[in-house]
Amino acid sequence: MSSRPTPGRPRLIQAMIDAFSLPDLRRRILFTLGMLIVFRLVAHVPLPGVNLSALDQLFQNVPLLGMLDLFSGGALRNFSIAAMGVYPYITASIIMTILTPVIPQLQALSMEGEAGRNKINTITHWLTIPLAALEAYGQITYLRSQGIVSVTSGFTITTMVFSMIAGTVFLMWLGELITERGIGNGISIIIFGGIIAGYPQTIGRAFLAAEGGNYFGLIFYILILLATVVLIVYFTEAHRRIPVQYAKSVFRGGRMYRQSGSTHIPLRVNTAGMIPLIFAMSVVLFPGIIATYFMGPADAPNFANTIYNWFRPDASLPVGFFYWGLYFLLTIGFAFFYTMVVFQQQDLAGVLQKQGGFIPGIRPGAQTKKYLDSVISHITWAGAIYLGVVALVPFIAQHITGIAVQFSSMGLIIVVGVVLDTMKQLEAQLVMRRYEGFIK
Repeated sequence: MSSRPTPGRPRLIQAMIDAFSLPDLRRRILFTLGMLIVFRLVAHVPLPGVNLSALDQLFQNVPLLGMLDLFSGGALRNFSIAAMGVYPYITASIIMTILTPVIPQLQALSMEGEAGRNKINTITHWLTIPLAALEAYGQITYLRSQGIVSVTSGFTITTMVFSMIAGTVFLMWLGELITERGIGNGISIIIFGGIIAGYPQTIGRAFLAAEGGNYFGLIFYILILLATVVLIVYFTEAHRRIPVQYAKSVFRGGRMYRQSGSTHIPLRVNTAGMIPLIFAMSVVLFPGIIATYFMGPADAPNFANTIYNWFRPDASLPVGFFYWGLYFLLTIGFAFFYTMVVFQQQDLAGVLQKQGGFIPGIRPGAQTKKYLDSVISHITWAGAIYLGVVALVPFIAQHITGIAVQFSSMGLIIVVGVVLDTMKQLEAQLVMRRYEGFIK
């Protein structure tokens, strides 16, 4: 196998060709694809007593269900045993990330290296089960109140709850199998597979919306999507390099030698990823969901009707400016909050000091911490505004082009991020095998 790309052949295609030429990597790729097929089969195993046509109508009226369906890979729209997807696990992971710097015991575990991280991961898995039970019961109760689930027996409801918990645990297990035996992060791959599975339907709706002759709008809509993908790729890879010097002593031949080296710390511009979008969307949609329980007839004056109309993403202008403006501001706020929580948990200044590293011109310890906090605060402004702009892209694209189809900003960020991360892991595997082959 050649270690150099064929002239004129894209790097991505060359990497895939090289990977399939190696038996172990080919086996990993095929295993990942096989697990995705199993996931899609499970996503179509339905629960009993569900009116799917009424459920589809509810999806059009309650946008938050679309976000939950994003993490279930379309299983919620079918209300299958995997209707919750891996969302309870993601919620548990976010809770543990926030609690780790707050609770001393968890903070101590996070500093124990790989063993500590494994213990925190075990706690996260156990926390997922009660969260999944609460979410499953909440979903069933909500759908029963809307007349979508006709089941009334307590035993049947309990069976449905346990089935949905089992579906979530099964998807978590599939994700761990992919991480261990496949390519990429398993949980991310599961979410990625669900999002990709829904894209053909979204594209079909966009073409149907342009059948009235709005083909220029459709072309512009596609260009906006492509530009958004380029923006996501740029900010996903963007980082600020902080130079670091290392000084260490090596005992050799009965004498002590001083050695030094230099490297850098890559601080990501968008450290928070798509988590701020999840937080912001959950908060901004929550009032509208609560209002649906108290709404009256559409033509009657009602406070709940007013709240529902103000807190819905498809509201007409100028009401739509309130929803999307609030979404933009909340995204920026949560970006700063989550970035600071994660950054403080990493304790880079303490790690550098323990390893004998220092930033040139900055005293180790408190001064290094202050400097790094200042840098991350400045670059987070760019990452937060980027997330806010990406959050507004569906609103902008729909009103500029006239194509009444909203794609998910979070979905695009997840898809692009998973593709980039998986390709990096694939290239790392190729480099490692080329190196081993050279040594042999």
